[in-house]
Amino acid sequence: MNPETFFENFDLLCEAPNGIEKLRELILQLAVMGKLVPQDPNDEPASVLLEKIKAEKQRCIISKEIQADKKLSPIIKETPPWIIPPSWEWIRFQEIFEITRGGSPRPAGDPQYFGGDIPWITVKEITKDSEKYLTITTDFLTELGSKRSRYIYPLDLLLTNSGATLGVPKISKIKGCINDGVARLNCFHDLISKDYAYYYLSQQTRAFREVNQGMGQPNLNTSILAGWFLPLPPLAEQKCIVTKVDELMVLCDKLEARRRKKQEIKSKLNSAALERMLKAENQEEFGQHWQRICENFDLLYDNPENVEKLRQAILQLAVQGKLVEQNPEDEPASVLIEKIGTKKRQMVKEGKIKKVSPLKQVSECEFPFDLPKNWIWIRLGDGLLKLTDGTHHSPTNESTGDFKYITAKNIKTDGIDLTNITYVTSKIHEEIYSRCDPEYGDILYIKDGATTGVTVINDLEEQFSMLSSVALMKLPSEIENKYLLYMLRSPYFYSLMREGMSGVAITRVTLTKLNNALVPLPPLNEQKRIVEIVEQFMGLCDELESKLRKEREDSEKLMETVVRGLLEGVVAEI
Repeated sequence: MNPETFFENFDLLCEAPNGIEKLRELILQLAVMGKLVPQDPNDEPASVLLEKIKAEKQRCIISKEIQADKKLSPIIKETPPWIIPPSWEWIRFQEIFEITRGGSPRPAGDPQYFGGDIPWITVKEITKDSEKYLTITTDFLTELGSKRSRYIYPLDLLLTNSGATLGVPKISKIKGCINDGVARLNCFHDLISKDYAYYYLSQQTRAFREVNQGMGQPNLNTSILAGWFLPLPPLAEQKCIVTKVDELMVLCDKLEARRRKKQEIKSKLNSAALERMLKAENQEEFGQHWQRICENFDLLYDNPENVEKLRQAILQLAVQGKLVEQNPEDEPASVLIEKIGTKKRQMVKEGKIKKVSPLKQVSECEFPFDLPKNWIWIRLGDGLLKLTDGTHHSPTNESTGDFKYITAKNIKTDGIDLTNITYVTSKIHEEIYSRCDPEYGDILYIKDGATTGVTVINDLEEQFSMLSSVALMKLPSEIENKYLLYMLRSPYFYSLMREGMSGVAITRVTLTKLNNALVPLPPLNEQKRIVEIVEQFMGLCDELESKLRKEREDSEKLMETVVRGLLEGVVAEI
């Protein structure tokens, strides 16, 4: 495939989720292989350029402007990675750069070192954006701090050399100091384009990360950089390459902006369609809006991210009573709550549950939104036989034992995850289970930490112990556990619980807050109809999400194939 043909048609291929990223990678790959711009036989060859660089380097060493090279050891790559045009030369970094590593004053944050007016350049500053040039910093050193660091100067090349973001380059436009996670590549002459070197470093990021020599945190030491290969074109061609790469990167930016704009428009259309559906006054109006969404599915749902919005809208409609038709012959929810109250009083008499203080009666001024006629607002605790949580004293737990020990990390949206489960002894379990006794079909709700709000129905038929990060809800037969599950997962209830979460180190929802939370209760038969239609919709969402992910995977595979084919064709031409 011809590169020009590829670029002319790439606006079609870039619709792949990773298409523009692949295009950028390909542009750099072609640039450093000598296939992006034609060679001019009149250009002074790189061999002559290299001799000039060596002479300039020797002059700088003699005049003590730079230090003499250290012995190259170890050499990571013994042979150049690809064939280059005849007018080019493979050279080592050490031949064209003076390579030094930064330094960091200790201790970090000491006011005698930090907070002055000397720009302080760290890995964070280099990796915070994809810009070519570094023009400003957010942190600064004092004069004393600079003596424990290393200065860099305008037009120095900088390269992150440690951590997860190793191998990210920048061209400095300022004078400042670099920390020990950054290397300075001082190009002590004007015989190589800084922009060309920057693009080559960008193209090598993945290769740098594959050979890092760090024992713990990834690290790219100066010895490795000194022996690294760089393909050196004639100086005139370097400038042509930079001009072409800049031009194509601008094209990539435009394609990316166009793609992002299209996604923004689709996202707004999706949100507007869902908003109209959420504001439907009745089931008939809901059906009309849903039909419009169905008719425009390909437009509104062309990526998996939008499907989650649809799931949330369905759950919100369910708790608002707009998802299914009401049947006036259904036994009203007010009768259900009376039956639940009677049942709880009888269970207290029989010693099956403990007596609890009555909850505050729901007043009309508290209603979050209007409900259908046969629905009522209740306190969550009034609809439950039991609301408690696991042990507040983390017990000894091991990889083997008598009873499983469930914590928040085991609670997932699709059920209880037993990966890396731990166990407690029978004695510990009996103590925990005497108060918190989860049984098959009960609801488990994460109430502590970042995953607060994740809710599942217990699908384990065996006894197990729980930590206090998980709440246990036992339901009467008058409330469908799947209805309550979907209600707890709804945007309404999630926002209600997350608002004003208490705690400093770990934020949490208290049992008191759960107990007093307002929940919408439909008639029992309507609960069953809601569950049925929600599961149908969720099944549709699962299928749609699976289809979209498959399309994305296929698109990515196509992109990989096209890029691989182009590169193989380029290599074959060399």
